[in-house]
Amino acid sequence: MSRRNPEHGDAGPRAWTGLVVLMLPLFVLSIDVSVLYLAAPHLDVALRPSPTQLLWILDIYGFVIAGSLLTMGRLADRIGARRLLMIGSSLFAAASVAAAFAPSAEWLIACRAAMGLSGATLMPSTLALIKAMFTDEHQRRRAVAIWMSVFSGGVAVGPVIGGAILEAFWWGAVFLLALPPMAAVVLAGPFLLPEQREERPGRVDLVSVGLSYSAMLALVWALKQVAAGENVGWAVPVALLGLISGWAFWRRQPRLRKPLLDRTLFEVPRLRRAVLLLFSGLLVVNAVFYLYPQLLQLDLGLSVLVAGLWVMPVAVSSMLATLATPLLVRRFGVERVIATGLAVAASGLGAAAVASLIGGLPALVVAVAWTVIGVAPLPTLATDQVIGAAPADRAGSASALTETAGELAVGLSVALVGSLVIAAGALDRGLLVTGILGAGLIGGLALREARTGGSAA
Repeated sequence: MSRRNPEHGDAGPRAWTGLVVLMLPLFVLSIDVSVLYLAAPHLDVALRPSPTQLLWILDIYGFVIAGSLLTMGRLADRIGARRLLMIGSSLFAAASVAAAFAPSAEWLIACRAAMGLSGATLMPSTLALIKAMFTDEHQRRRAVAIWMSVFSGGVAVGPVIGGAILEAFWWGAVFLLALPPMAAVVLAGPFLLPEQREERPGRVDLVSVGLSYSAMLALVWALKQVAAGENVGWAVPVALLGLISGWAFWRRQPRLRKPLLDRTLFEVPRLRRAVLLLFSGLLVVNAVFYLYPQLLQLDLGLSVLVAGLWVMPVAVSSMLATLATPLLVRRFGVERVIATGLAVAASGLGAAAVASLIGGLPALVVAVAWTVIGVAPLPTLATDQVIGAAPADRAGSASALTETAGELAVGLSVALVGSLVIAAGALDRGLLVTGILGAGLIGGLALREARTGGSAA
């Protein structure tokens, strides 16, 4: 049994051990995309997918996750966050095994879709459980920071682990990386994790589910097509379909007794501000991360493995800054940390723009690392504020809201930067424009935070 201080809600050893279990799914998700990109040339030889099939193998995972997050957040509140985590982890492991031994491209596409559907259960349920386990504000913030830092660690070691596995085994072995962590979640979860659910759960509105899928899938698909410079003529009407579906979804929610997205959450100023900051921070940092590996490989001619090693200093910087966030907040306060972090990120983006002009790998690495150090506190503090402001029985839905904002930010950043690179005609000029525009956006937010002290909605 965990020991808790009943007066202050201090989390005991059981809760912190449970946090380790909750970190495992995030680690799997963080390395999944990078190892698949490394495996793409190998599975191209083995399965002989068409160019369209290869694109779907790479993209359908993200599409299904984006479309499923709101539904899975609501489901976590309805059936229980722990139960959904157990189900999702089991299905993810099963889909990973099926993907590892896929006999055809069509089979692999179906497996990747199943991995995306089960992967969408992991983030909302995990964050809902963190809220249930850590009732003290400072401990919850520290738990979120530790949990978030795992993502940076996964990004750092993913290419290295993936490269080593592909050197020794066949391409499908990269999917088997998910088995030990997911097995640990399923075996240890029932003993270490509490259950968290609504007392009177209602039915999941299937019309809202359909509208949310239509909105997210259409918008993410359109953004990816614009980024790739393909099917641009179709991207506009599909994006319009996504916006209409999103509008219909938004209008429908207040009429439901148990909405898929509780619009009253947006009545909390702190939550609105947190989602805005999270979206803006991820929009900029993902734009930089989109350009950085390409510059390493295409402009500087580094191999995938060597480029992955040069990504590690940036990922480690992000991980350390994330872990330091709770300590900085206790000393300086949330508002000052956010405003200072935004200012640091803006200066890093300006340095990245300069690095694109003067060239040189050291200057580029320092500029990108400085940028992510400034942005790193935002996901932790924004996520903590969202789940902290949401009622306990709606923590899954609130967590899904932050993840949905993140998915849209990633898709929009890739689309905008891809278009900038095409317009500029070169990656380094694309980085120049991205650095200037990003510095302006983040610098403006830093000034706003400094003036309002975080009180603005």
